[in-house]
Amino acid sequence: MNNIALGKYIPLNSFVHKLDPRTKIIAMMFLLVAIFIPVGFTGYGIIGVFLIIALILSKLSFSFVWQSFKPTLFMLVFLLAINMFIIKTGDILLTIGTFNLYSGAVIQTVYIVLRLLLMIVITTMLTATTKPLDLTMGLEDLLSPLAKLNVPTHDIAMMISLALRFIPTLLEEAQRILKAQASRGVDMESGSFKEKIQAILSLIVPLFVSSFQKADDLADAMEARGYVVGAKRVRYKQLKFTFSDFITLVAVIGILVGLILLKVL
Repeated sequence: MNNIALGKYIPLNSFVHKLDPRTKIIAMMFLLVAIFIPVGFTGYGIIGVFLIIALILSKLSFSFVWQSFKPTLFMLVFLLAINMFIIKTGDILLTIGTFNLYSGAVIQTVYIVLRLLLMIVITTMLTATTKPLDLTMGLEDLLSPLAKLNVPTHDIAMMISLALRFIPTLLEEAQRILKAQASRGVDMESGSFKEKIQAILSLIVPLFVSSFQKADDLADAMEARGYVVGAKRVRYKQLKFTFSDFITLVAVIGILVGLILLKVL
């Protein structure tokens, strides 16, 4: 249960940890946009190299990031299988009976998998190198222009931050329930379709109940600490941009602009 990476903060003294949370949030958004610019493997390679450098500077281990891929492996395999049957463009690479494997299907599948993997790395690095409170403050500052329109920016930032931090909690709870059900003889993999549905329900129902209970406990804890929705707040810690933030944003914007130029030219 301790091998879940997505949504977990890792306290380290690194270049990336010291960056302003607003810088990391903006960089994440720009990189997510860059991922969907269709420039082929060149674009993914550029983003991948940047993320490897960022990973080294963050002092996070590659094994830690690999752990964030594990919950999505089933989805990646499912997408791989679906695309192989649906996409029928390009040259035929393999024929098995009535089934033809096309080059277009392979390329598109690789693109989708790379996008998902890069997105997971980006979000994992954001949550692993940013404290929950700093993440909330960064989101609130970036959303502050909307406050003039009476949008509750702090509450929105708090909800997003809590949602990100709730991911590892839900995954750990799901693993705990799976082990408890397995000890009672529940088999999630074998049996008829009806039995599999019943087995899945035996996981989903207690997971929902536990999630609502944890959310209720969190609300009580926040209320006990004097948190009031919509109340004006002051900060003990102020966010400040540094030269490192400037360099990081220039690098990320350079990647985004470069990929756009590659697409246009």
